[in-house]
Amino acid sequence: MERQPSFSFKPTRLLLFSFTLFSSIFFLSFFTLFLTKSTTTTPSPPYTLVANLQPLTLHSFTQNNFTRANVSTLIDNRLSRSVNRSKSEAFGEMRGNGTMVGVVGLVGKSKVSIFEEVEVKKKKKKMVEGCDLSKGYWVFDERYPLYGGDSCPFVDEGFDCEGNGRLDRNFTKWRWQPQDCDLPRFNATKMLEMIRGKRLVFVGDSINRNQWESMLCMLLSAVKDPKRVFEARGRKITKEKGNYSFRFLDYQCTVEYYVSHFLVHESKARVGQKRRPTLRIDAIDHGSSRWRGADVLVFNTAHWWSHYKTKAGIYYYQEGTMVHPRLNVSTAFGKALTTWASWVDRHINSKKTQVFFRTSAPSHFRGGNWNSGGHCTEATHPLNQTLNTTYPEKNIIVEEIIKRMKTPVTLLNITSLSEFRIDGHPSIYGRKTRSSRIQDCSHWCLPGVPDTWNEMLFFHLQSRLE
Repeated sequence: MERQPSFSFKPTRLLLFSFTLFSSIFFLSFFTLFLTKSTTTTPSPPYTLVANLQPLTLHSFTQNNFTRANVSTLIDNRLSRSVNRSKSEAFGEMRGNGTMVGVVGLVGKSKVSIFEEVEVKKKKKKMVEGCDLSKGYWVFDERYPLYGGDSCPFVDEGFDCEGNGRLDRNFTKWRWQPQDCDLPRFNATKMLEMIRGKRLVFVGDSINRNQWESMLCMLLSAVKDPKRVFEARGRKITKEKGNYSFRFLDYQCTVEYYVSHFLVHESKARVGQKRRPTLRIDAIDHGSSRWRGADVLVFNTAHWWSHYKTKAGIYYYQEGTMVHPRLNVSTAFGKALTTWASWVDRHINSKKTQVFFRTSAPSHFRGGNWNSGGHCTEATHPLNQTLNTTYPEKNIIVEEIIKRMKTPVTLLNITSLSEFRIDGHPSIYGRKTRSSRIQDCSHWCLPGVPDTWNEMLFFHLQSRLE
C-alpha cells in the first residue's frame, strides 16, 4: 500500500519560515515610515554664498549718445531675469548692489531667503547714507528737464533764459550722476507729501532765491490746479522784494524765501564824522524771527563776501560798538558764521526742524569780471574738468563751524558739481534786452543746475524717512 505524503514541518524549517516572514513585515513597515517622513519634511533654506566683487567701471560716451546710465539700465534689466539651470549645477545671481548670491541644488527660478533680502537692503541703505553726492559726473538725459520754463510762472526775468531768447535747450538735459550711488529723480508729489502742513524756508542771497524759484517750479508740476498756489501777500517775484511765502493749498504747506546776503545784520555806524554802512558780524540778521518755526531750513551765504567792501575790510566789519579799521575777509566770514551757528543752536529745535547749509556756487567769468567784460556766452556744454583745483576756503570754514554745532546740519555741497556747468548761466539771456557788455555768469538759468541742488535736498529729506 502506497504511503501518503506528510504535511508536518520539521522544527528547523518552521523556525526559518517564521524568521523570514517577520523580517519582511519589519522591513516593509520601516520603509513605509521612511517614505512618509521624507515627503512631509520641510526643506532647509537654500545655501547662500556671498562673494565680494570688484565694482564695474563704465565709461560715458556722450558723443554717441551712449551713457553710463544706458549701460546701467541694460545691466539691471539683464540681471533681473531668472535663469534655469540643471538639477546638479550650482549657479549664481548678480544683484544690483554688486554682490554675488550663489544658490546650490535648486531647479528653475532661484529663491533667496527673506533674511538675505533684508541684509541686502541694509547694505544698500548703508551705501546710500555713506555716498558722497558731490563726486560724480554729468550725464546727458533726454528725460530732463523736470519742468518747462514756459509752464512755470515763478521764474523771474533774470533766470528765464528761454523766455529771453536762448535757443539751445541741451543745457537743460544734463543729469548729475554720483559715483557711488544713484541720485533719485525728483518726485514732486512725494516732496509735497513730505512737507504737507509744514514750512520749507530758504534763507540767503540771490543764488538761494535761484534755488527757491527752482523748487517752486518743480513742485508746481504736480499740482492739478495752479491757481491753488499763490503768494500770501500777492507779491510778484522780482529782484526788488526779498521776502516771499507761497502757499500750496492742497497740501497746507508754504515754500518761503527770505533775503539775507550775509545772515548777519547789515547796519550803519559813525566812523569819524560820517555814518558808514557796516556789517555786524556779531549779530544775526534782524529778519531771523521769520525763520523760526520752519520745518525745513536751507541757508546759504558766500557770494556777497567777494565784493570790494568785504574783501578790503576797511572800516566795514563791526562788533559791538567797535568798527574794525581793517579785518581779513576770511576771519570776518568765520565770525559771521559762528554768530549764525550760535543762533541756530539757541533757537532751532532739531526734533522739529531739519537744517541744511548749501555751499557756494561757482561763477564762470572769462576775460574779466561781471563789470569789466567778463563773459560766458560761448559755453554750450559742460566743462570736461573743473577750473578750480583747490577746495574753496569758505567751504572749509563752513564745514569746520558745522562740526562744532550741537544742532545737526546737513551740508549740501554743490560747489564741485556746479563747477562743470559753465553752460548753465544766463550770460546775455538774463534780460529780454540783451547786451554783450554785461553778462550774468554767476546766477543760473531755470530750468537748469539749481534743479539738481533740489534733487539733492529731496534725496536727504527722503533718506531720513526710510
